[in-house]
Amino acid sequence: MSRPYVPQPVLDAAHARAAARAARDWPEADRLRAEIEAAGWRVVDRGTDFRLEPLHPPDVADEVGVRYGRSEAVPSRLGEPPTCPATVILVATDQPDDLDRAIAGLRGTSPRGTQVVIVADAPDPAQAHRLPIPGPADGELEVDVEVEVEVVRTSARLGWAAALNVGLRRAAGEVVIVMDTSVEPTGDVVTPLVGALADPDVAVAGPFGLRSADLRRFEETTNGDAAAIEAYLLAVRRADAVAAGPLDEAFRFYRNLDIWWSLVLRERGEGTAPRRAIVVAGLPLRRHEHRGWTSTPEADRDRLSKRNFYRVLDRFRDRADLAVP
Repeated sequence: MSRPYVPQPVLDAAHARAAARAARDWPEADRLRAEIEAAGWRVVDRGTDFRLEPLHPPDVADEVGVRYGRSEAVPSRLGEPPTCPATVILVATDQPDDLDRAIAGLRGTSPRGTQVVIVADAPDPAQAHRLPIPGPADGELEVDVEVEVEVVRTSARLGWAAALNVGLRRAAGEVVIVMDTSVEPTGDVVTPLVGALADPDVAVAGPFGLRSADLRRFEETTNGDAAAIEAYLLAVRRADAVAAGPLDEAFRFYRNLDIWWSLVLRERGEGTAPRRAIVVAGLPLRRHEHRGWTSTPEADRDRLSKRNFYRVLDRFRDRADLAVP
């Protein structure tokens, strides 16, 4: 197996760090480790020796374009003004039929100018071969339901939060809608979600809500205010997502990330009333089997779900003001 090429400045810093460690100059060794990691490398100590590894997967260029190794490498539109009312983000991994169904629903029902960003997160070969051709919907559709499709690919499976960060960086819409491919729009779901966010006191909206009296136990709700919105279909303002910062990419599994993100978007600091999460009832859609759940072994999904929920508690266990019973 060939070793990755290490830039000379990184190699020099690693040798200098080894010398600092041998001299027990720990502050200098820590400073050099930070410098190495800032350059995209990880130093692995092996006694008095060391090994350098890439800190993240590489970007890979091929005949189709670039496959990105980390979300930060994806060119961002977030510093530009919005150019359309809404962007819908879909994550594609291993279920081509589900993605086809979701895209067909969006193309047949969404308002003209809606942008769809598909994050192909290192999909399996079947999914990779059936990614849609980017561009407007075909000529069979009426011009007022035309949508633009953009596909962004990764060089390795980055995980759920990182994939959403990729989609957010390419979002041109004033409102960003995260949609799971288990959801099939049967009518326009975009316009009602955009409308729900016209109220500046609303931070997040969608048809599937979660209430909680203590932020430890959650139950579904289908109307009114909620503590969080489930990411089967979840809408936020792009400006709010930018202000809140990137999603925590430690959430590699999808479960409970939507709770964390909803609470992040709702909070406004101690002593200030939080913004609202509201359920938009009656949206025209069908829910199908959620393969991200059913295809994961039970022991793994329980373990990963609990790990993610601990991240929610670590940040919000003392924020009773965010509870909505």
